[in-house]
Amino acid sequence: MEDETTLVTRGAAGDQAAFAELVTRHRSMIHAVCLRITGEPQAAADALQETLIRAWRGLPKFRGDARFSTWLYRIAVNAAVAEAQRGADRPQPVDPFELTPPTSGAPGHADAIADRLAVQAALRRLPPQYRAAIVLRECADHSYEEIAEILQIPLNTVKSRISRARQALVALLRGADA
Repeated sequence: MEDETTLVTRGAAGDQAAFAELVTRHRSMIHAVCLRITGEPQAAADALQETLIRAWRGLPKFRGDARFSTWLYRIAVNAAVAEAQRGADRPQPVDPFELTPPTSGAPGHADAIADRLAVQAALRRLPPQYRAAIVLRECADHSYEEIAEILQIPLNTVKSRISRARQALVALLRGADA
């Protein structure tokens, strides 16, 4: 298996197979980040596609100041936030599964599904900049320093956004319980 630097060099020179290998290594996590930020499967697919297009077009200009994965996450977060903002202007479909969680399965299974759906719904209600920070931390397991690099914001801003996102999620979830 080739190292990332070699694949980036080959991809920047137009080698589609090298680019495909780079993307394959990060695709599932990039898609998960896009899904959590946009809150909609189709919007996440659109953001992922936009990420891949931008990455392919931008790879020859990639300077290597950051790791390739950091650069790719930055593109994905920007694409997902833009898609989420576009989506905020569109009416949101009601998912009937969010309204009535399944009752079959193991004891506690329905509660776990209902909790997950409630968190997803609350996450969609966060401002995109908070959503991006909390998703990168809690879903993608990035450090605060990595998030600062991905979002290109100061470390203290990352800490503030994550803190505010957590507070907002707690408030939203408590409101859902009431």
